[in-house]
Amino acid sequence: MDVDHYNVLGLPSGEEGAKLTEKEIAKGYKLKALVLHPDKRPDDPNAHENFQKLKLSYEVLKDEKARKLFDDLLRAKREQRARRGQQDAKRRRMVSDLEERERAASAVDPAAGGKRRVEKIDKELRAQVDKIRAMFANKGVPVVKKETVGVKESRFEEDEKKILNVRWEKVDSEGYSAERLRELFSKFGEVKDVVIRSNKEKKKRGQALVEMATEEAAVAALGNVYGNLSNPLLVLPYGKKVAATTIPTRESDGLNIFSGINHQAYEDNILEKLQKAAENQRQKA
Repeated sequence: MDVDHYNVLGLPSGEEGAKLTEKEIAKGYKLKALVLHPDKRPDDPNAHENFQKLKLSYEVLKDEKARKLFDDLLRAKREQRARRGQQDAKRRRMVSDLEERERAASAVDPAAGGKRRVEKIDKELRAQVDKIRAMFANKGVPVVKKETVGVKESRFEEDEKKILNVRWEKVDSEGYSAERLRELFSKFGEVKDVVIRSNKEKKKRGQALVEMATEEAAVAALGNVYGNLSNPLLVLPYGKKVAATTIPTRESDGLNIFSGINHQAYEDNILEKLQKAAENQRQKA
């Protein structure tokens, strides 16, 4: 079993992964599903297959028996690697052939025992995963389905409307924590979750997803959450495109965040305007 189901969901693996709660696993799946859902990747021929793999990994980690077997398999592999690393070639050469033969005759090879354990757990895990696959084949995978025209929007699309994409320039003295973002957005309604997203390509930029309890709260927060003047926030709806009538304007500060397509150039332009506006406010003060 070469697939690391924790990594598929974007979660830490190993001992750290074994300590994750069901809620944390569900949260990781939800964030990955927002990115890998086939409706979000119409030009990707592997989108459906990748989404099914994501769903399978989630179901494996949800299944108590399968997850325990998978954690045992990862632990056994780590122990096997540790034993190999602890072997001291120099000391083995100093041991006589007679002592080596006596040791082999009187004791079970720990490396062989470790290998058998890995193979046994791997076999049991494969059987459990096959069982889950068979269950999917019989009743269908309960993933978010694409509705036909005129039919009520899917739950996936409804949830997406409650999520806000938040950006800011990372400043050492003016950064934003999940607690600070929750405080800012809670003025417009209940905040269900705040996830600070890592951005390896642009280390100077901060990103977060803020999930409001209702669509109305998300709309109310658009254009009305600015954060600190020294490091203002750019708040956009989640998704590839932003409707031109979605985000209110802020004319009183000389800013118009009337939005078209949410491309990187657009975000850079808006953040630059926010930074200039903040500088003007400080100069006036």
